[in-house]
Amino acid sequence: MRKIEDQNQEFKQVWNDNCLKTICAFANTTGGKLYIGIDDEGNATGVKDAARYLDDIPNKTKDILGITPAVKIKKKAGKEIIEISVEPSSAPISYHGRFFTRSGSSSIEIKGHELVEMLMRKSGRSWDGFIEEDATLKDIDTAAVNKFRKLATKKIPVIAKEKNVTAILQKLNLLKRGKLRRAALLLFGKNPKKFYITAYIKIGKFISATDLISTDDIEGNIFDQVDRAIEMLRVKYLLSNITYEGIYRKDNMEYPEEALREAIINAVIHRNYMGAHTQLRIDPDSLNLWNEGTLPPDIKIDDLKKWHLSRPRNEFLADAFFKAGMIEAWGRGTIKIVDECKKAGLPEPEFRQEFGGLSVRFRKADKAHERAQVEDQVGTKSKQHRVQIGRQLESQPESRPESRPESLDIRIIRRLVPTPLSKAELSALLGQKEISGQLNKIIRELLQKKVIEYTIPDKPNSRMQKYLLTDKGRKILVTIQGDKRK
Repeated sequence: MRKIEDQNQEFKQVWNDNCLKTICAFANTTGGKLYIGIDDEGNATGVKDAARYLDDIPNKTKDILGITPAVKIKKKAGKEIIEISVEPSSAPISYHGRFFTRSGSSSIEIKGHELVEMLMRKSGRSWDGFIEEDATLKDIDTAAVNKFRKLATKKIPVIAKEKNVTAILQKLNLLKRGKLRRAALLLFGKNPKKFYITAYIKIGKFISATDLISTDDIEGNIFDQVDRAIEMLRVKYLLSNITYEGIYRKDNMEYPEEALREAIINAVIHRNYMGAHTQLRIDPDSLNLWNEGTLPPDIKIDDLKKWHLSRPRNEFLADAFFKAGMIEAWGRGTIKIVDECKKAGLPEPEFRQEFGGLSVRFRKADKAHERAQVEDQVGTKSKQHRVQIGRQLESQPESRPESRPESLDIRIIRRLVPTPLSKAELSALLGQKEISGQLNKIIRELLQKKVIEYTIPDKPNSRMQKYLLTDKGRKILVTIQGDKRK
């Protein structure tokens, strides 16, 4: 089997100073092996006078990089090659004042906040643990701390009756010498953006690659950002499939709420707050959540779909969310995202490293699967239940649409089964070229009879307005289905 270059392996035909850059990059990531006397295709070309490199290479790397790799002579296809084994360094390694790391099979220079992050990681410190010199306790929201206290009493019972905000922050190790750590401001700050301008989530809905139709910025402390982002998705951005557990209505978003919540929590905990804001993009067939900051060097993309080590970029943020009972501490968050999507009958989400960050992409089920789900929701009611609902409706004849076959009101009710729809969407699905006066009339009647309702009730004329079935409308639909099958 032919060897190929990758994160931990590289080939060079000859030794030169560029090899030191590769060794530097290996040392700054997870280590690796550099082979001299092998071409890019993995074929042995050999090294002349290989023995002299046994001393030359260790001496040069020690002088320039401050590290001493292991150097061996090996044979491949009858030719002598040199194997240089580099261990990962606990300290940052520079090559002539420049720092390099591995990205796939390439050695790349790191600068700016990526360099700062690496230097912090190598020193055993996380960004959120540093002191924010200009912050005071006046910047802390007491209500946010008390809300956390109630959530965390199971994990840290000692704070159950603690009323003093300073004492609670001390128990969370968010104060150092009386000064606030950055994590304290992100978790409980009145206005985290005052200190970290990109500490927010931007949501955008697109109808094409470039056509943005709606956008919102979610600000506040990061606990609130998670809750507000989920609520905004529920009421404005995502459609809901309505199901019933017994007689109880259940609204299910297009993508499972628990998976979305877990993904957003992961984003606010693991993102690089020196970089861009967290971005949540909604397209007609997918939802993509991106946050700045790549994975730790020893965790690969494929590892996210199985158990892996937990290495939070922001250790104090992760600790607070764990104590609040909102995450597990054992690298299972991404597994939960995958499992929830599977349970909902959706494709597995896709994790990617792109644009200097990590993204998770949720995708809708194909149309055949959606139709099967709708049929299952509507068509699996027992005959006994249909009869029961029918009797209920007989006592309320005014609530039932006309019984004529496929009248416009019935067709509207049927179209609203899988998801809420706008007036324009209903018109198109009903085969109308434009919104008709008759459609407007029927929608008004169904609203008055409480068969359907607004998705944005406080703004009836909103351009984002859609209509969904009420409990009454759902019961009517079940009865219609029952009548069709008799």
